[in-house]
Amino acid sequence: MDQRILDIADHLLLIKHELHAQGWWDEAPPSAQALASTVPFAVDTMSFDQWLQWIFLPRMKQILEMGLALPSASGILVMAETVYVDRPEQSRELRRLLAEFDQLISA
Repeated sequence: MDQRILDIADHLLLIKHELHAQGWWDEAPPSAQALASTVPFAVDTMSFDQWLQWIFLPRMKQILEMGLALPSASGILVMAETVYVDRPEQSRELRRLLAEFDQLISA
C-alpha cells in the first residue's frame, strides 16, 4: 500500500483522538437533515467539530478503504483557524494536525 495513504490514515486517527481529547466528540449523530447539508463544512447545520466527526472523517475513511481518488487539495486549516480563533491554545494541536493533513493531501 502507498505510504501516503498510510500516512493519511494515521493522520485521520490522530484527528479523531484530538477531538476526543478536547471533549469535542459527540456520542449522538446529528439529524439526517443536518448530515445532508450541501453547504461547505455544513456550517448551516452543525459545528465544525461535528463536521469533522460526522462528515470529514467518515468520507476520508471511505475514500481510503475503497481506493478512490484523493482530493487534490484541502483547505481545512483555513476553516479551522476561523472557527477556533477564540480558542487558540485549546485548538493548537488539532490545527497542527489539520495543517499536516492539508500538506499530505496536496503532496
